[in-house]
Amino acid sequence: MLHDEPALPCLNNLMKKQPVLTVPVERITWEGLDFPVSLDADWFAHWLKEQPGLDFSLEKPLTGNVHLERHDDSILLRGQLQGELHFTCSRCLDPFTGPLDCTFDLLIKTSRAPVPAQEMELDSEELEEEYFQGDELDLNVLLREQILLALPLKPLCREDCRGLCRHCGANLNRESCSCVAPGFNSSFAALQNLKND
Repeated sequence: MLHDEPALPCLNNLMKKQPVLTVPVERITWEGLDFPVSLDADWFAHWLKEQPGLDFSLEKPLTGNVHLERHDDSILLRGQLQGELHFTCSRCLDPFTGPLDCTFDLLIKTSRAPVPAQEMELDSEELEEEYFQGDELDLNVLLREQILLALPLKPLCREDCRGLCRHCGANLNRESCSCVAPGFNSSFAALQNLKND
């Protein structure tokens, strides 16, 4: 009795089982390759282990889609990610949850072999290009870069956050402050008196 050969696992299942997001370059054709992405707590824990200084954490998995397309010696990567992250407000230092919506287009070129003992001057377009080497494209670094680029420069729990009192440290969003603003320096007060005269 003949047994059917086991079907090859699809790329999506392979990527879910692997601790890193890698795609064999030979599978990327000009027709393109689509797959869903879900970056969960384990993925972020691995990132945090490598970069312990991250000032945000995961609230809900980041989910989305990545499309890879072959163009001669380049790969076009288009993707989108949505989810929620934990931030610390840059004004009042309170933790809060905020959305992340990340859309990106990258053209990744095959890395050129280094030329020994020769300096290469790159133009502005080349400085913006991404390069890769090898038979597999590792998406981890690329996705991390795009997440970092999508983060707010100064996270705010709300647009009208009043922050902390500079003198007593009270959170002005939750309580009123009894601190009195410092008056004029006496030397400047004398100048003010002269102006009033």
